[in-house]
Amino acid sequence: MRQLRRSRHRFLALLGTAALALAGAVALPGTAQAANILTNPGFETGSLSPWSCSGNLGSIVSSPVHGGSKALAGAVSSSDNAQCTQTVSVQPNTTYSLKGWVRGSYVYLGVDGGASTWTSSPSAYSQLSVSFTTGASQTSAKIYVHGWYAQGTYYADDISLDGPGGGGGSDTQAPTAPTGLTSTGKTSSSVSLSWAASSDNVGVTAYDIYSGSNQLLSVSGTSATVSGLSASTAYTFTVKARDAAGSTSGASNSVSVTTNAGGGGGTGFKQAAPYLYEGWGDPPNPTTVMNATGVKWFTMAFVLDSGGCTPSWDSSRPLTGGVDQTAINQIRSAGGDIVPSFGGWQGSKLGANCSSASALTGALQKVIDAYGLKAIDMDIENTDEFENEAVQAKILTALKTVKANNPGLRTIVTFGTSTTGPTYYGNRLIEQAQSLNANIDVFTIMPFDFGGGSDMYGNTVNAAEGLKTKLKSTFGWDDATAYSHIGISGMNGLSDQQENTTPAIWTQIRDWSNTHHIARLAYWSVNRDRSCPGGGVVSNCSGISQSTWQFTSITAGFTG
Repeated sequence: MRQLRRSRHRFLALLGTAALALAGAVALPGTAQAANILTNPGFETGSLSPWSCSGNLGSIVSSPVHGGSKALAGAVSSSDNAQCTQTVSVQPNTTYSLKGWVRGSYVYLGVDGGASTWTSSPSAYSQLSVSFTTGASQTSAKIYVHGWYAQGTYYADDISLDGPGGGGGSDTQAPTAPTGLTSTGKTSSSVSLSWAASSDNVGVTAYDIYSGSNQLLSVSGTSATVSGLSASTAYTFTVKARDAAGSTSGASNSVSVTTNAGGGGGTGFKQAAPYLYEGWGDPPNPTTVMNATGVKWFTMAFVLDSGGCTPSWDSSRPLTGGVDQTAINQIRSAGGDIVPSFGGWQGSKLGANCSSASALTGALQKVIDAYGLKAIDMDIENTDEFENEAVQAKILTALKTVKANNPGLRTIVTFGTSTTGPTYYGNRLIEQAQSLNANIDVFTIMPFDFGGGSDMYGNTVNAAEGLKTKLKSTFGWDDATAYSHIGISGMNGLSDQQENTTPAIWTQIRDWSNTHHIARLAYWSVNRDRSCPGGGVVSNCSGISQSTWQFTSITAGFTG
């Protein structure tokens, strides 16, 4: 029997990181001003210069990129780590901050003879950051990025060395404001912008794109695409130029754009979809439940891996032709529809077991094709998926791809939460979604199994508000847009940790969800939507006194 619970619950040594010697200096090190002194930091010129790569193994590519339209690719071989370097002038006895976005297996960023750092992030860009202090007479520093022998091509983009340039002078003249800002294209979830270059007495190093007072993106060139927007929503953008000394120009002209309808964002997508599980807990006839409650959608659990990245229901039931398809046919014949849930707390999961994002994409597409789906839910739990950043990135990349390949498809990610909002791994999931431009429609939290606490309404609302705050800060959304990307998936009756969500509390949660116009309301599960006061936490009833299908009836009243 499947576990009832759905809650969240070095390949090689580092290179030496000895600090640069102070050579007897007695003065305290200065702190570098926040200004990027690297040239061609985002490789937007389309050439390597002034970067130099060992073995001629560096090249400029158009995909994958972190920002702008270009990035560096280092074609690592079995005998060369494809190190790319740039030497810059620096001031003595000064602390500098080195950052860069990298992607690949075992990618390093550092300063020659000094500090370095590394990461392994083969499926998505990840930011590296390290600081170092120059010596008392040091006037130059060699910055490097490289991969590791025989570990495949790495990518790097938007590298910055923040601090004053050499010579001790200061640039106090700000760049001119960008002009001619215009929209060059839009979808339901993105807006493309371009503008004329600014001028500066030394040089412009970056352009910052704003929506209102929120900085959304920084790029090196004169064009950008802002993603993760809501459908049918008006946005106003401006751009500011920044030079090597950190001086910022005035704002460009503003341009207002309304995104297209449909296809993207959370706006307009509303789904009341309790979980139904055909492999456990005396599964009810879905038509009986629909006729009694008025519910139209069900979240069908769980699509897992039956071996070789092959999707099947619960790793054991056929994708088509079995009891799951029978239930789906019944639901659709009664005027409803389903969203399959991939993953869950346990079992052999496609996200963890498929070898790559492209393989996972293929597995998801098989299910989409089998049922002509309008939406899919990735229930990301446990250490194999939720607490594995590489697997998180693999899942998000696959969702981005299937959404692009299936116009109108809605994508949902479901994950655990604390009483105050996303945990570290929840925050990381949201940040990766933004970094990858995954364009997720709904971020659904599971507000139960908190580890104690009796106020299930208050805890649920606080968790949802924490999620809203995180979405706002990550994507630059306003309150309404953030709420429209939120889902809540509760647990009816008794949870694994004896928390009690009564019908009255679930009604409060539904009413709050309607008032704040969130996107999705679900609970685990219809199988348990039956009375058994004192029955404990079991698969086919809620453990409390209630009417049959009472939680489903309440959920059916969710309109968003």
